[in-house]
Amino acid sequence: MTNNPRYTLGTEANRIFMASETYELLKFGKGFPAPDGGSGWLNVDGTLDPSHGVETWITSRMAHVYSIGAMLGYPGAGELADAALKGLTGILHDDEHGGWYPQVFADGTHAPGKVCYAHAFVILAASSALLAGRPGAKELLDEALATYDEHFWDDEIGLAVDTWDTAFTELDPYRGINANMHTTEAFLAVADATGNNTYRVRAGRIIDHVIEWAAHNRWRIPEHFKSDWSLDLECNADKKDDQFKPYGATPGHGIEWARLIVQWALSSFANRDGARPYIDAAEHLFARAVDDAWNADGAEGLVYTTDWNGTPVVTDRMHWTAAESLNTAATLHAATGEARYADWYATFARYVDEHVIDHEGGSWFHQLDGGNHVIGTVWPGKSDLYHAFQSTLIPFLDPAVSIATAVKNAA
Repeated sequence: MTNNPRYTLGTEANRIFMASETYELLKFGKGFPAPDGGSGWLNVDGTLDPSHGVETWITSRMAHVYSIGAMLGYPGAGELADAALKGLTGILHDDEHGGWYPQVFADGTHAPGKVCYAHAFVILAASSALLAGRPGAKELLDEALATYDEHFWDDEIGLAVDTWDTAFTELDPYRGINANMHTTEAFLAVADATGNNTYRVRAGRIIDHVIEWAAHNRWRIPEHFKSDWSLDLECNADKKDDQFKPYGATPGHGIEWARLIVQWALSSFANRDGARPYIDAAEHLFARAVDDAWNADGAEGLVYTTDWNGTPVVTDRMHWTAAESLNTAATLHAATGEARYADWYATFARYVDEHVIDHEGGSWFHQLDGGNHVIGTVWPGKSDLYHAFQSTLIPFLDPAVSIATAVKNAA
């Protein structure tokens, strides 16, 4: 805990600190547009790493961020959002089979497959662009939802499948919770942006599954599943630091899910009695994650992964985990009024300020080792702004409303 007002929720000093970070992040990312549209992967200095080409998930994140930036009045943000959207309607779009390629390389070739994770971010980007009044946003959102509904949403079980081949003819047997988490985020964003409550109901169906799985696993969320949605707890035991499918429990996801669950509950029930069981579940998820991950190996920070008993596996610290911790601590404080969540927010804010923000080069270091030294084995460079940017805003917005709609409502 710290008493420094710079890190204390509700103080002018904290709001100024985070507002300045909002501005600095938008300034750092301005060089993201790739020559043919979309977003490249940002190096540590904000220049593009040509080896990554353009990727749908990063492009969508940057469209989302700069659409919000436009609503905040950041100069040139609307045009930058349009540059990202150009990639989603152009080079990244599969005109033959529909949907979006995961990645298009500098030579024009594309990575194989159609990935739920990326398509969820297209929905998020389009919903934010719609709120920002960007040209073509409604058409993009309509197509993204139609594609998702046809290929990824399994209405029978109330969860999303993960990966198809490029032509949408063969479905991979892997099922994953990470894609469903960002689907939940996207569905809530669509419901808020359009008023179509179908997607809020769907988000709740996903959440019910996640809570049930976590509650039966000591509040550590299983991440990986087989085609019948049976648990695959040993997935990637031989590749423990996989970028998107790491082995074991990912405490940062427990923290991120906790916020999404609170958002869904507050927006779905007319009174706190209905929301209370879900807020309780979110508190369990947050408590388990910080108990397992914070200072778990003797140094400050949240470890990336643990085994199913809570023992650290990959002790690196990822910037996105710290960012989501800020969001969730503030959200739980708003939902419960409990002082301990404000204390956690202050702890995380100080940690981010001292270790994660690059005060000289801009943006946030994306990966630190167990001693909080900058490394890049899983997340080289500073690929995009999404997690860091959101954490400078969500703690100050309505916790029942998705970020883009909340920003527009607050304008």
